[in-house]
Amino acid sequence: MSVQTMARRYAAALADVVTARGESREVQDELTSWNEMMQANAQLLEVFRNPTIPYDQKRKVLNTLIARTGVRPTTANFLQVLLQNHRLGDLSEINHRVSHELDERAGVVSAQVTTARPVPDQVQENLRARLMNLTGRKVRLQFEVDDELLGGIVTRIGSTVYDGSVRNQLQQIKQKMIGEL
Repeated sequence: MSVQTMARRYAAALADVVTARGESREVQDELTSWNEMMQANAQLLEVFRNPTIPYDQKRKVLNTLIARTGVRPTTANFLQVLLQNHRLGDLSEINHRVSHELDERAGVVSAQVTTARPVPDQVQENLRARLMNLTGRKVRLQFEVDDELLGGIVTRIGSTVYDGSVRNQLQQIKQKMIGEL
């Protein structure tokens, strides 16, 4: 089974539980913190991925970390299930799928917005409103600045790209000029 398929299954199961308990945001935040902790500590990640380390030792490490981080029982149980099934090393992919699954259930889409300069708050809210009208869903905006853009904006929602950059407009003009020659 591929990692993506496995992650999708765990994400759907966890999303069912946290949605029913009303803990979606809290558990998602805790899993994100855990993922960041594991990615920042290569040795910790190796402990959970290494098949030669006995399960009991891994469980002791996990329980110690759970006690120190003080996560809610739902998160602790989920981490323990991942450990039992030798999937704690895949937390990054699983966490990504959990986030996606919870967004889908909440009717939220993520939009990656790239601009040449930082965008003022009022412009961000105007863009959010336009994208909500366009998609018919709530929109979570993630902004990125790309100095290579001359101006304008590039927005990606899923696999759809709305390119209103000056670079793209110049490229279109160039293509039209070449076509006319």
